[in-house]
Amino acid sequence: MSRLHGADLARYLAFVGMVLVNFRLAAEVSGGSDVGSLITDSLEGRAAALFVVLAGVGASLGKPAWHLTLRRAIFLFVVGMLNMLIFDADILHFYALYFVVSMALMRRSDNSLLLGIAGFILAGFVAQLVLDFDRGWNWTTLSYADFWTIEGFLRHSLFNGWHPVFPWAAFLLWGMWLGRLSLGRWTVQTGMVLGGALVAVVAQKASGTLISDPEIGALMSTEPVPAGPLYMLAGGATAAAVLGAVLLITPVLLALPLIRRLCDAMIVAGRQTLTHYVAHILIGMGTLEALGWLHGSLHPMQIFWISIAYCAFAALFSWLWSHKFRRGPLEATMRLITEGKT
Repeated sequence: MSRLHGADLARYLAFVGMVLVNFRLAAEVSGGSDVGSLITDSLEGRAAALFVVLAGVGASLGKPAWHLTLRRAIFLFVVGMLNMLIFDADILHFYALYFVVSMALMRRSDNSLLLGIAGFILAGFVAQLVLDFDRGWNWTTLSYADFWTIEGFLRHSLFNGWHPVFPWAAFLLWGMWLGRLSLGRWTVQTGMVLGGALVAVVAQKASGTLISDPEIGALMSTEPVPAGPLYMLAGGATAAAVLGAVLLITPVLLALPLIRRLCDAMIVAGRQTLTHYVAHILIGMGTLEALGWLHGSLHPMQIFWISIAYCAFAALFSWLWSHKFRRGPLEATMRLITEGKT
């Protein structure tokens, strides 16, 4: 149970990171030198990677049948495409595509998963080398011109969108591989922390050396767009380190009466991240829009604290909701539609 609690807590923290990044993106606030900006900068691309890795961990722990995975993928795809109507950086429809990929490898060996991870990263890197990554993009407005065409959708989804299948599906496969470990053992957790931190640091150092290369320097960044091999390495390693650290510390936190109450709310919220992801766009960004707080009208620290307050409210909502219902609103809806159960 402590293993599951730790994964749920890590999922909530990933959600917090995504809210910080997405609220700043929506508010069109430029980063600064304040603490809030530095924290948000460090989370850009890392929180989303952790989110996807944790989905892979959950897939390994749950071992759903392929047809259930497919039904869930279809549900997420529909919700994600609807979300794309109002939020261009949606990740849910990408999740659906990652889950379709996972169906082919769910019952395969650990080595097959590792080969799949390497294959998706390599394919993405080769595509970035030989194809035009800028095609379809207006980087000034962060808009994609032809997403709602077949060609544009496929290009965006597979190659040059915010979280394209090549290489981002590798994060889900990495999470599936991690989910097969004995995650409840402190030795495994410690290994994830130390190994993940070491690899992330090495990737960052290598990026600093190679980024000046005139041939491939643009792809040697650890920034998420484009998602080059060193970003994938750093993002996956960071996710493993964060998950290991949260798994290590969760039993300690739950043993402290006052801290446990706070952790309980975050853990429950971590089980309802589908609901909260959609809500932070519809309710969170919608409220900011209604109040006229978007389009550069806020200071970086203001949007930082608004984001933190929203995440605290989300945790409180989940804690109150859990007293009456077992699952979050969207989680229950997905279960009803895909499994016919309440």
